[in-house]
Amino acid sequence: MDRTVSLPNQPDKTTTVTLVESSSAPGGLELVSAYQTNRAGDPLDLVALASQVQKGDDFIKANACNKLTVIADQIRYLQEQARKVLQDAKRDADLHHAACNIVKKAGNIYYLYQRPSGQKYFSIISPKEWGPSCPHPFINAFKLQHDMSWTPLEQVEKRDAELAIMDKLVSQQASLPPVTGPNFNGLSD
Repeated sequence: MDRTVSLPNQPDKTTTVTLVESSSAPGGLELVSAYQTNRAGDPLDLVALASQVQKGDDFIKANACNKLTVIADQIRYLQEQARKVLQDAKRDADLHHAACNIVKKAGNIYYLYQRPSGQKYFSIISPKEWGPSCPHPFINAFKLQHDMSWTPLEQVEKRDAELAIMDKLVSQQASLPPVTGPNFNGLSD
């Protein structure tokens, strides 16, 4: 049974309240007084009920908006990560196309220089080792990783620490017991 009522703080706006169907003897038994359950009641009770419905709708909308905001933040984060991956891939491709007269081996650091012609090339000699007789402008130093990606020298220490942690996790995984269910041990301590 639906009832339409006006809200006290918004007289020009009405809302519909769905009330539970009444029965004087549900299942053949009279459980409560028919007078109490079937009377029209105070109109302000319906207004209060309508106000609760409105608050419930507002809460549901706010809850959905909050969840969508979290998803939007995650999308922005993933877009930024994708942009960084593409940027790093372009840098790695450019570095792999730099001239080099030696066989590059993973784990070594290479120094990138640029000739007056614009040609970029790798050397195993650092600018410090060249000293004042460095033949061309130095661009940057890079470490060739085992996955054939390049890490700028200023980020090598951080990257090596991250890789050491991942290596430790991978090597310890073999010794972990099989997971049979959620494990929340240590989260409440």
